[in-house]
Amino acid sequence: MKKNILPVLIVVSLIFLSCVRQHGNTNYKGNPSPLRQNSFIRLPLGTVKPTGWLKSQLEAQAAGLTGNIDDFWPDLVKSAWHGGDGEAWERGPYFLDGLVPLAYLLNDERLISKVKTWIEPIITSSSDSGWYGPVKNKDRWPLAVANKALMQYYEATGDKRAIDVLTKYFRYLHDTPPDWPDKDWRGVRAMENAVTGYWLFRQTGEPWILETIESIQKNSSDWTSYYEKFPWDSAASAGKKIPLNWGVDGLTAHVVNNAMAIKYPGLWYQQSSDERFKKAVFSGIEKYDLNHGQAGGRFSGDEHLSGRSPRQGTELCSVVELMFSLGELYAIFGTSTLADRLELLSYNSLPGTTTPDMWSHQYDQQSNQVLVSAAKRDWSTNGDYSNVYGLMPNFGCCLANMHQGWPKFVESMWMATNDNGLALVTYGPSVVKALVSNGKEVTITEETNYPFDGSIKLTIAAKESVRFPLEVRIPGWADTVKISYKGKIINVHGVSGYKIEEKWKNGDQISIEIPMKIRVEKRFNNSLSVLRGPLIFSLRIEKEYRSVRINYDNFSYKGSTDWEIYPGSAWNYGLLLDKDNPARGFKLTVNQIGKYPFSDTGDMIWSADSGKYLRSTTDAPLFLKTRAILLPDWTLKNNSADIPPISPVNQDGDPVIITLVPYGCARLRITEFPVMDVVLMESIL
Repeated sequence: MKKNILPVLIVVSLIFLSCVRQHGNTNYKGNPSPLRQNSFIRLPLGTVKPTGWLKSQLEAQAAGLTGNIDDFWPDLVKSAWHGGDGEAWERGPYFLDGLVPLAYLLNDERLISKVKTWIEPIITSSSDSGWYGPVKNKDRWPLAVANKALMQYYEATGDKRAIDVLTKYFRYLHDTPPDWPDKDWRGVRAMENAVTGYWLFRQTGEPWILETIESIQKNSSDWTSYYEKFPWDSAASAGKKIPLNWGVDGLTAHVVNNAMAIKYPGLWYQQSSDERFKKAVFSGIEKYDLNHGQAGGRFSGDEHLSGRSPRQGTELCSVVELMFSLGELYAIFGTSTLADRLELLSYNSLPGTTTPDMWSHQYDQQSNQVLVSAAKRDWSTNGDYSNVYGLMPNFGCCLANMHQGWPKFVESMWMATNDNGLALVTYGPSVVKALVSNGKEVTITEETNYPFDGSIKLTIAAKESVRFPLEVRIPGWADTVKISYKGKIINVHGVSGYKIEEKWKNGDQISIEIPMKIRVEKRFNNSLSVLRGPLIFSLRIEKEYRSVRINYDNFSYKGSTDWEIYPGSAWNYGLLLDKDNPARGFKLTVNQIGKYPFSDTGDMIWSADSGKYLRSTTDAPLFLKTRAILLPDWTLKNNSADIPPISPVNQDGDPVIITLVPYGCARLRITEFPVMDVVLMESIL
């Protein structure tokens, strides 16, 4: 009898260990078999909340367009998605995909009430077939977005009707023939359904959901091969061979499609476990950077991919969609560079393309943006109004879709680990209230002014002592990160993350010091961008706001205004830098962070109290002073700053002191600077 016990115990142990490895976290639902276990588990909406300046940013969003747009924009006021006879396609779902997380992150009763006026008609529209939404919509694409809104609504409220609607819809997709043509949005973006599909599988365990996702993967646009071959490289851009149309090829060059699609091979990797799909993601990111990369973690596309020149634009929709893609990919792969890039986008490109009060947005932003107006520009396919800060300066998609950026960034700041711990993914003032270990609740408050400062303090609150692992991301740009806790001081370098596993008690603190050294990054024509931590810095240009009305009605509702912005000072400077120690030539000034964190003196801010716009007198949170020389021959071309002259530049002139501010605080800016010839520089110094 004793001879049989050991084999049985071994088999039982192997089964148990297999379950532990597969399911990992016992508090949050990771990928069950047969899916591959992800590196991290995204936490339900509301688990992470913003604090400090980040909460102020979301409050500005709630007081701006996001909290008001459905009160006056006809496409939402009359939307068929909440009972009207108007627009029945993507704009309602896009708006809801940002409104839902914003409302519940802020616990804003006014916004939560708005959410319910949208969600109730959507839930009750679910038919016996599984199809839902406006009767006159026959396209699957907007439902892919609505799925994500319902997913978030369920996480925030626990309303099981949302699960029922989603389950019925995925059963509809399972039981009907594939309808994912490459010539249409629903085909190019078909794998967006997999975001909700895998989440739904984690909730229900229904195996046919994976069959549905497999069918979508096999019968929709092949983005994996696209990233392997990547037809729209620098040569195609220089030779004007990128298709600027809305046909099959043109849709693969569309910047928003690319921002969404970069996550599609990664999503499928969860089910296939084929390394080909993982490689496609990172190969695609590398090719974007090489051929179309711009400052701020984004790639160009004014509407189609348009090369690396800092005079080309990037569509706002692509910024928020790329942010979402990076958050999803980080959970799957846990690769630190993905989170580094997410911070770059969130702390530079996102605030740089809206006004500080978030009452206006651009369709296209430029790295070198010295004039904001309705004048003719060299966009690939967008209209002349695209860089105006306004209500709807081009297509209405960005006005509907911009709202997801900040809330989803907050959601992804913390994640659960597979060993019942927590991971600090992106830094910023926040609080996470989550389950760890064997179901014990802890609250971790993150006090910091990051990205303006590198000091972070974590304070743990718990009813009883609890042991759990805490993983801290180490930014790729940081040299040595100092982590202090329980009398220990750890200097971390050369790794992408550090795991602390301790028994924590109420009141325990962890201090993280991330050095914010100034560094430079080579850009177009050997120009340089200046960075400090995750922030990119731009020339501070004096600005004159002019309220205009362009080719549509901006309705003049509260703060809804269209702004042209004209420069009041020179912008065409070349930097004087020490080639061996570029950081030596900068002087840092730290200012108080105001109510609008990404504002600077001279910005126009809507005052709800006075019912008018007031000129801000609050300085940007940071200044960098450095020396430069004016370059008279570097001028405008077709109303944009011409491409920077090839560096090093040989130009006589007297050195002057210029001021740089964070990119997100600069509505007018130079971000990719020419650099002066080193021989000339040494003679001046």
